[in-house]
Amino acid sequence: MPEGHSVHRIARQFAANFEGSPVAVSSPQGRFAAGAAQLDGHELVQAKAVGKQLFLEFDHGLWLRVHLGIYGAWDFAGDISVDDTLASAGGRIGQTNQRGTVVGAHEDSPWSIGAPRRTRLRMAESEKLEPELETWPPEPVGAVRVRLLTETACADLRGPTACEVQTIEEVDRTIAKLGPDPMVDDAAAGEERFTAVVRRKPTPIALLLMDQSVVSGIGNVYRAELLFRARLDPFRPGREVPEEVVRGLWRDWVHLLRIGVETGQMLTMDDLDPDAYARALASRDDRHWVYHRTGEPCRVCGTPIAMTELGGRKLYWCPTDQV
Repeated sequence: MPEGHSVHRIARQFAANFEGSPVAVSSPQGRFAAGAAQLDGHELVQAKAVGKQLFLEFDHGLWLRVHLGIYGAWDFAGDISVDDTLASAGGRIGQTNQRGTVVGAHEDSPWSIGAPRRTRLRMAESEKLEPELETWPPEPVGAVRVRLLTETACADLRGPTACEVQTIEEVDRTIAKLGPDPMVDDAAAGEERFTAVVRRKPTPIALLLMDQSVVSGIGNVYRAELLFRARLDPFRPGREVPEEVVRGLWRDWVHLLRIGVETGQMLTMDDLDPDAYARALASRDDRHWVYHRTGEPCRVCGTPIAMTELGGRKLYWCPTDQV
């Protein structure tokens, strides 16, 4: 499932390539035909991500809300903006570190930001760039729930958990149910809200970090890495975690999320030398402290990394350092 940094990057694609243009909205699959008719022909005026949810505002006051869930995906095509991560990772955004980033990979590529080409870009759990398109607009691929089309850009959505038209009042109610997002909310206010909720909950801190009503955007990778960086027992009840540790978790999430949005990778190891940083960008194996490292030696103490199921998701931690 895409984590918060990916959805913010998807919002940036819409902001860069769709905002300010009238959009032809359709539902090739047919399941969103009524919703598409409400938005068709209107100008996209704002793209906003909150946690794992995307909100697109149109000029007549209606919004499109999308939650990709586990199976959802966006395909972008046309004159699109591509950075190092998209170019060297085959354009994949959202999948949990399956592809790496080679710094400078886009500089002389046909997908350079300075030389956009009409191509197809998949963004969600995975990102993949395909060769330059020969026809425009491209034929829909798969069961496309909704297509957003301008003169120069196209976005196809498939398999989302949620895809609906909302009024501003409904958008506000949806966002009000979400925990603070460091990319959206004031950092200090978000810290106070997060700390207050965690400190009164008997729920294990590992589950609280995945609860989108407590804090927005954290998924399985960031959860495991944040807890290790804090040397925190993942099973400790939230109300038993010292206040300064809870505040430290929030501040570390602010730090890591910003890195993820800017680089497109969930980089969780700090103070790397240039060679180690390049390796971390390029490979998940060199990027994380504990995530997906079951049985491998802890990078700090050498204890084998443990894994168990918690709340239906795999949890990784070091039994020695996180006590």
